[in-house]
Amino acid sequence: MKVLQIPNGVFVENCYVVIDEAAGECAIIDPGEDAPRILDAVGRSGARPTAIWLTHAHLDHVLGVPGVRAATGVPVVLHPADLPLYEGVPAQAEWFGLRAPAPPAPDGAFAHGDVVTVGGLSFSVRHTPGHSPGSVSLVGAGVVFGGDVLFAGSIGRTDLPGGDLGTLLASIDRELLVLPDATVVHSGHGPDTTIGEERRTNPFLTAAFRGA
Repeated sequence: MKVLQIPNGVFVENCYVVIDEAAGECAIIDPGEDAPRILDAVGRSGARPTAIWLTHAHLDHVLGVPGVRAATGVPVVLHPADLPLYEGVPAQAEWFGLRAPAPPAPDGAFAHGDVVTVGGLSFSVRHTPGHSPGSVSLVGAGVVFGGDVLFAGSIGRTDLPGGDLGTLLASIDRELLVLPDATVVHSGHGPDTTIGEERRTNPFLTAAFRGA
């Protein structure tokens, strides 16, 4: 497995291209604002795109979907609980003084416990709401693509529509902190981290923060 991290756009969102080098196939996770840059990286990789996987539907993670979908023709997959956010992308853009077209309708729906594949790589879908109602984390091969659920030294914000702090912390406990410490966390913003590092040092995961 090869992972390309592509920070892009005014929100500095991390798009990921997950490549099975043996099969020559890739999946594109959360194509943000800069679709041309993402498509260039995919083209230079030499891998054939097979899917667009969305960890959630906040504006910064889906702005590039129309361009990437049009260029590749691959299916877009999203958890249905985030469909209202996804369909409301033009309104989300207005909150930030931006303009954005409505994205193409999803071609598939994630459900907790699903297994999705690219080439010979498999990822289990874990529903991790709290940052948004339909946030998912994709877990496999010693890595997790968690969108904006867990960051290096932080967690996703919960002050946007559909966010809830208690739900987010429960999701992290239930679905992420049960993973091995060496699991690499590819987050939606910022640098990579590991489950063990966040378990030990993340101030939002301590007993003091939770009032214990």
